[in-house]
Amino acid sequence: MNPHNPTNDQQQLGPVPSNETICEVNFDGLVGPTHNYAGLAFGNLASDRNRNLDSSPRQAALQGLEKMRRLADQGIPQAILPPQLRPDLIFLRSCGFVGSAPEVIRKAAEIDPRLLAAASSAASMWTANAATISPAVDTADQRLHCTPANLSSSMHRSLEAIPTTRVLSSIFSGSEFEVHPPLPQAASFSDEGAANQMRVSASHAEPGIEIFVHGKDDAVSPGDGPSRFPARQTLRASQAIARRHLLRGDSVLHWRQNPVAIDAGAFHNDVVAVANENVLLCHQDAFCDQGKQLEILRERFSQKCNGSELFVLEIGREELSLDDAVRTYLFNSQLVTRRSGEMFLVAPSECEQHSAARKAIDRILSGDNPVKDALFPDVRQSMQNGGGPACLRLRVPMTAQQLDSLDVRVRFDPELESELKDWVVRHYRPVLCPADLADPELYLESWRALAELQCLMGLGDGVLVEGDAGN
Repeated sequence: MNPHNPTNDQQQLGPVPSNETICEVNFDGLVGPTHNYAGLAFGNLASDRNRNLDSSPRQAALQGLEKMRRLADQGIPQAILPPQLRPDLIFLRSCGFVGSAPEVIRKAAEIDPRLLAAASSAASMWTANAATISPAVDTADQRLHCTPANLSSSMHRSLEAIPTTRVLSSIFSGSEFEVHPPLPQAASFSDEGAANQMRVSASHAEPGIEIFVHGKDDAVSPGDGPSRFPARQTLRASQAIARRHLLRGDSVLHWRQNPVAIDAGAFHNDVVAVANENVLLCHQDAFCDQGKQLEILRERFSQKCNGSELFVLEIGREELSLDDAVRTYLFNSQLVTRRSGEMFLVAPSECEQHSAARKAIDRILSGDNPVKDALFPDVRQSMQNGGGPACLRLRVPMTAQQLDSLDVRVRFDPELESELKDWVVRHYRPVLCPADLADPELYLESWRALAELQCLMGLGDGVLVEGDAGN
């Protein structure tokens, strides 16, 4: 048995789900009121490059909503995941700061402003890191499985795990869903969510192959890993999630991310690769032993998907360097399917303005493959912190029954869009400078905004906020 592709009896004996209609719903993260550029993410070049710039939470949130609308106009089902309350006073109090909310914030700002910046991070907007999802068509018990990411590789992001679990459990509360707890907060189980998972299949409704991409393997010598930036996702975490989700042995592949890509700034796999149904778009330097792994994937895909063709769109380093791939976030595009069956790419506007990236996209669009169109939304506020269109969404393949079973207001439609835009304009600051993180009023503004959003979305009391804003 291949130790990188473990199986167990439960995975092997489960029934294959019936071919029920499944659509992929994009759960986009709604940018929070404390969106800022503190430069907390080591290995994320954009985050470091734009450290301490002024940000615009209002513009960032509106840009995200505009992207959602453009996809909804293309017939792509959209939903939202709410932001988390920041700064995280529970975290700050656990670090020894006491008193009322304003007192805690003032003391943290005076004694350890970097800690306050971590507690104020709005990084939950990047919902590709929120969780790993396996659709019912892939799992032995025919339920959709979800494991919230522990994000243990960085202090500011590890704060998201418990609130994310609470939100996802509130949304996916029916018997047809299984929301697991995050993996243990331990280095060997560092899990960064769906940003390191790809799924290929003949269609969303057909059983597929889930490709888990890790950067760190305890069996590999540290000298064979990245030397400039740390690897975040571990093989042990990916294996544990595959077991939890009851995936069949022929439905799982574990690939190792190329250390060269990590050192170039590809801190997650989705900076160098993206997949959708029968298309895999990747950089030439995305994976270790890439030629061999792609050959295995093609053979597995043909066997599992009844001879369907897999289109591997590989962008060579001469066509687009790794540095330019990271700078433009071409591979952090969303790759989505219209009802007609044609796919289109949702690429950052930076790709449209970069000659090599645009040429690569034009070559894809003119080629013999399902990708026939491209959109270039402006998500610059997110990009300046290292998050492109794909970072902003969690892909959730769902049956119509599962989608209809959601009893909270997360499905994006014109009415919700209008209400959210109004909510953002009323509650979000147009400009946020680094010194504003020390302003206790920012916390009070955020609390009031999320208290209103909690009601607007029909979430239960305590899902986003609880108690009194001043405590």
